[in-house]
Amino acid sequence: MVPGRGVMNGPVDVLVAGAGPVGLTLALQAHALGASVRVVERRPWLSRPSRALIVHPRTLEVLRPLGVVDAILAGADTAPRASLHAGTVVVPAHLADLGLDDTRYPHLTLVRQAHLEAVLAAALAGRGVAVEHGTELVDGGPGTGDGPAAVLCAAGENSQVRCRAIAGCDGRASTVRRLAGLARRETGYRQEILLADVTLSGDLPPGLVHVHAGRYGLSFLFPLGERAPWRLLTTRPVSGPLGAEARVGPPPDRAELQALLDRSQIPVRVTAVAWSTRLRLRHGVARTYRNGPLFLAGDAAHVHSPAGGLGMNIGIQDAINLGWKLALEPYSSQPDDLLDSYTDERRPAALRARRLTNLIFRAESGTDPVSGFVRGVLLPLGAPLIPAVLRRRRLISGAVRMLGQLDLSYRAGSLSRAAPHRPGAPMPGDRLPEQPVTVDGTPMRLHELTAVPGVHLLLDRDAPAVTADRGTVHVRRLSGTPGQGLLVVRPDGHVGASAERADDPALIAWLAAIGVRAVIQGPDPA
Repeated sequence: MVPGRGVMNGPVDVLVAGAGPVGLTLALQAHALGASVRVVERRPWLSRPSRALIVHPRTLEVLRPLGVVDAILAGADTAPRASLHAGTVVVPAHLADLGLDDTRYPHLTLVRQAHLEAVLAAALAGRGVAVEHGTELVDGGPGTGDGPAAVLCAAGENSQVRCRAIAGCDGRASTVRRLAGLARRETGYRQEILLADVTLSGDLPPGLVHVHAGRYGLSFLFPLGERAPWRLLTTRPVSGPLGAEARVGPPPDRAELQALLDRSQIPVRVTAVAWSTRLRLRHGVARTYRNGPLFLAGDAAHVHSPAGGLGMNIGIQDAINLGWKLALEPYSSQPDDLLDSYTDERRPAALRARRLTNLIFRAESGTDPVSGFVRGVLLPLGAPLIPAVLRRRRLISGAVRMLGQLDLSYRAGSLSRAAPHRPGAPMPGDRLPEQPVTVDGTPMRLHELTAVPGVHLLLDRDAPAVTADRGTVHVRRLSGTPGQGLLVVRPDGHVGASAERADDPALIAWLAAIGVRAVIQGPDPA
């Protein structure tokens, strides 16, 4: 859009800096729950090729209430096939069935980041919120009791906007992180990543992901190029400084990319390079994600290797978590505690992701003799056993659950520790189980019941009727579940609290703390 056209001029609840997947998701989540939002993006247009290509099952689950998953999957490959090249051995792998029985999305999803961003931006535009391209956040202080005063620059002119909160979804070199004074210590990896969109010639079956693991590292060829048919991702060792002072070299040319493919023994030639880049990788997590009304999400808060495709997924889940808390904070009886719980819950998730990706990245591309020996010698010897391993659904599902955050819990977070818990119910902070329920005599799945934005109050069959003060609080009665209790499901699909009686004062107080005023009406007329 033209900078300034269709822009809100008055105060806004949430100003989002950055219009990548994280910023767009955060804006959608907050807006769906009643907050006014404004999204600014310093780049005139998001034209760079995609860097992320994998969406995990839990990410699709948390996006489902926003109504965007069908459009995302329409441009995705949900049954990818791969060929693993280990020396001269080529092993086929079909990655459609991952052995996940408790999710609607039991598959690996390959999708271009650009497509995901287009879907999210279209959904936001459908809500009347246009991304302001070519508009940069240049300053933002604590302001007054009305919130921070953000200074925006568009077409060389500055303007000021009042907001309750500024969400920094503006990447590794985050302006919001600098303004908030939230330092982050980073450590460099001894490997770098080369990305390129290439045209290839040779005997390479189309439509497959080709993976090579060898002594010197890992190479992927995805049939998902944007400026050419193939996307090449490969690792290589680097020398010299590893910290912030390390310089990124020039984009790799055809000769360098061909040399890296030659070492992989994949029988192809690079005939053209449409785009390429070189990434020097670092890992680090900010000590806190909040300073007053300034917040960090995604790469602004944490960075790590791309191993396992976790980066974009972790960032989107940050956005879902922060978005609902920013939207409900004005109604909370304990607003600071609610906002502080964002760091409590999401920073441990980032630390876990960093440990996991460091382990995977070392196995994939470690330059030490042991890692090289495993990839270059042991893997080719054991390659014929890989199809049998992939058929072990329990083994595969366990690994995918960990990688895809399906087993992530917020039990240790302050919000969950303060929540009442009914014996036998899911623990506060756990992902809501996907299981059958009955509502008004109709069989449903729990995730289907909660697939709209908001807080969900799930009443037992004999519980007193409950009403809430806003349309984003949904009260449903589980007619097949005996009892007089109530289960609260947060807008991010995690269990909030539960009680044996819906009128439990501790439960009512906890609901008030997350911004929900519940009124017990007495016995249900039915």
